[in-house]
Amino acid sequence: MGMIRKRGRVYWIKYYRNGRPFEESARTGNYEEARDQLKQKEGDIANGVPVSPRTGRFKFDDAAADLVTEYEINSRRTTADLERRITLHLKPWFTGRRMTAIDAAQVRAFTEARLQAGAAPAEVNRELAALKRMFSLAVKEGRLHAKPYIAMLAERNVRRGFLEPAQFAAVERQLPAALRPVLRFAYLTGWRLASEVLPLEWRNVDWTGRVVRLDPGTTKNGEGRSYPFTAALDTLLTAQHAAHERLQQAGRIVPQVFHRNGKPIRNLRAAWQTACAAAGVPGRLLHDMRRSAVRNLERDGVSRSAAMAMVGHKTESIYRRYAIVDAGALRDAAAKIDQAAAVTIAVTIAKKESA
Repeated sequence: MGMIRKRGRVYWIKYYRNGRPFEESARTGNYEEARDQLKQKEGDIANGVPVSPRTGRFKFDDAAADLVTEYEINSRRTTADLERRITLHLKPWFTGRRMTAIDAAQVRAFTEARLQAGAAPAEVNRELAALKRMFSLAVKEGRLHAKPYIAMLAERNVRRGFLEPAQFAAVERQLPAALRPVLRFAYLTGWRLASEVLPLEWRNVDWTGRVVRLDPGTTKNGEGRSYPFTAALDTLLTAQHAAHERLQQAGRIVPQVFHRNGKPIRNLRAAWQTACAAAGVPGRLLHDMRRSAVRNLERDGVSRSAAMAMVGHKTESIYRRYAIVDAGALRDAAAKIDQAAAVTIAVTIAKKESA
């Protein structure tokens, strides 16, 4: 049985877990509030929830702050995105709650509420992933003894958008002149526009080795990457470098490979959407160029391992998620089917003639 006693103006509660006594301040001079806290502790213990004075004081807001700090320390580019998810969706539901009191049932209730509000499964999964990370950090740091099971939702968001070369050429003609080279580069290489193409500088272009390099730490997976010159890439970069030299002769040093009259390109989404509509392919995404680049590499006979290294995919699962099919393998399969069919027909004809 637990106990409540008053020390000065504040009540203290005493409870037992596995025969071991724990005592902590209820931080209140109200007896009813202290009694409610004791009942909550005893209920958690009865339900098998690990309880101690330390875990009882650790709340969602503390865990959220720890996660944001961890993102900031590791200089993650998605820190602002994380803070938005916490502020808009997780805090309204969990703020003020003890982490030990957040169980699988409460997480399911949160998930159901988000889906009913119209959130996509992928969006909810990003929020659940943040919550899971909070629990993992707390357990790792000894602030919690265990974490609840958090079920993720099935995501049926297979990405299917592609741009055939003729379609991209039509879109390219509708783009402002300053944006054509950067989007052509993205279409050829499949590199990520915001984090890999737009920040690209001339120091990343190796004219002697005829490769374009991304420094370690600048890509999504943190690894460096190289893309060899192709004829199309050589033509594009040569034209860009000529423009760079003209600006240099005019007294302007611009380190970026892609720019708008010497100024960094910040946003091109609106121009892209307008150009796609004018070219007769509305609704295409900028990310479609990444998928298109991989498919074009496979169509050209580049091995999957080489294509993955050039574009920056670490696992083949990304191919399945993008619904990218190995075009070379399909051509080989079709040729074998045709060959087998031809043999069957020849055998049938030979039998008929012999009969």
